[in-house]
Amino acid sequence: MGKVYLIGAGPYDEELLTLKAVRALGKCDVAIYDRLVNKNILNYLKEGCKIFYCGKESGCHYKTQEEINRMLVCFAREGYTVGRIKGGDPFVFGRGGEEAVYLRQNGIDFEVIPGISSAVAVPCYGGIPVTHRSISRSFHVFTGKTGDEWDYDWEVVSKLDGTLIFLMGMENLEGIVKNLLERGMNKEKPCAVISNGASSNQRVVTGRLCDIRERAKKMGMKPPAVVVIGEVVKLREILNWYEEKPLFGKKICITRPRERALEFKERLQDLGADVVEVNSIKIKDTSENLGEVIKLLEDFDYIIFTSANGVRIFFDYLRKVKYDLRRIKAGFAVIGEKTKEELEERGIIPDIVPGEYVAESLYEALKPHLHPGQKILLPRAKNSRSFLKDALSKTGAEVFEVEIYEAVPGEDFRDDILDADYFTFASPSAVKSFVEMYGSNILNGKKVVAIGPVTAAELEKCGVNAVKADKYTACGMVEKILMMEGNYVCKDEKAKTK
Repeated sequence: MGKVYLIGAGPYDEELLTLKAVRALGKCDVAIYDRLVNKNILNYLKEGCKIFYCGKESGCHYKTQEEINRMLVCFAREGYTVGRIKGGDPFVFGRGGEEAVYLRQNGIDFEVIPGISSAVAVPCYGGIPVTHRSISRSFHVFTGKTGDEWDYDWEVVSKLDGTLIFLMGMENLEGIVKNLLERGMNKEKPCAVISNGASSNQRVVTGRLCDIRERAKKMGMKPPAVVVIGEVVKLREILNWYEEKPLFGKKICITRPRERALEFKERLQDLGADVVEVNSIKIKDTSENLGEVIKLLEDFDYIIFTSANGVRIFFDYLRKVKYDLRRIKAGFAVIGEKTKEELEERGIIPDIVPGEYVAESLYEALKPHLHPGQKILLPRAKNSRSFLKDALSKTGAEVFEVEIYEAVPGEDFRDDILDADYFTFASPSAVKSFVEMYGSNILNGKKVVAIGPVTAAELEKCGVNAVKADKYTACGMVEKILMMEGNYVCKDEKAKTK
């Protein structure tokens, strides 16, 4: 027998996942996820996990609840660890209780991992606290769906002092308002409708109980939405923190390998962007090619790294074969800030780091130190540009180029990138793989940012005009996006202004 985890994923923002949820996702052999789950959350699943979409929305069920229940039992009986990933909290109008009962009835081991409910998180992202000591000392959560289960005592509901929160309330907003007004609720009661909360598509409309329907209709508000009724809505005027972030409302697609994307992604998220990860390339380790070169390692005059991946894979191989680093007498030269940092983490300070992070600049910086007969080791990616090897060889140096990794096309295919505002590329291989997966037409009319001139040139080959970062780093790409949005001025420009 396997086991089922009923996992609450929170409302869209992937960073609202709990540590317990992340750990459970890493155990799953099978995952079944809902419509409102941010697909970035699927990246926490272990490699090889089978993924099934079981989205449900009003009037359209990709899978019925009965079918989902049977899937959970079926996979568990086959010995799989199953992750049932649900938006918000599994037990807050998420049918998690029904699924748990069905699992228990069928003798399946299960565990429930609570998630942050949209009942509190979505108003928070809209700048509305559901309680406030001097305004509202309670909050009450209802389903906004109509039907047989919508049997509230509206006389009681309309007289509650606290904040009223209706989940899934957009389609039946008229009925909610009508019932409350007919039972005597003050027509001037502040109201808010928050659509697509905690995402780049978040929209908020505020008003009074008597006019919120017209305001929401005029704004074109659509599900999923949370309806908030109460005096706390007035606090949005001073507590609207999320929508004030400089990149709020912008959806940015990043195409770096997942293991190299974290810092870049977090920078963008901190600025309010909705980040979509496309794992367009995977790094295939081919460091066994170093086998023969290792015997000569202490004879090299320089070892050159052109990427952080090269540093990591090179030293991982040395550790694997138990090579004593004290035998290396060579100087080190690197391209790029991240490559430099990766090398420094191994306790090695590079001798040469060019001002511009391109092969041409590295060659110019290294050339005064070279003379005929020197041995240079160049461990790097398969199909790298030949410029560096050719230029170094012309100095009379003996260049040993070893392919220690290969960038291969990723396996992810994201259908939620079509509405992205920006696409970012950090290497020519990422461009090639992305175009192979999606075609170049998807970039038409979009803002495309390249990390440097070589990547920009690759995009140009594909017929795509890209803006080049001023600094050839992930941070440089973030700064370029901020400048394009009018939210960033570089230090030089500030000096000119003064």
